[in-house]
Amino acid sequence: MAQRNYKFEKRQKDLAKKKKKEEKLLKKQEKKREKEQGPLEDEQSSEDTPE
Repeated sequence: MAQRNYKFEKRQKDLAKKKKKEEKLLKKQEKKREKEQGPLEDEQSSEDTPE
């Protein structure tokens, strides 16, 4: 039976954690940006749409 490669498993786990953390950070930044600019864009977009 083959031995487990713990270093490889740990590296893969750490890379997955890092990727998830970066995605979460980007999502937070995007949400913050939308929150800051959101009300202004909503008002403008409602004026532009003909009814």
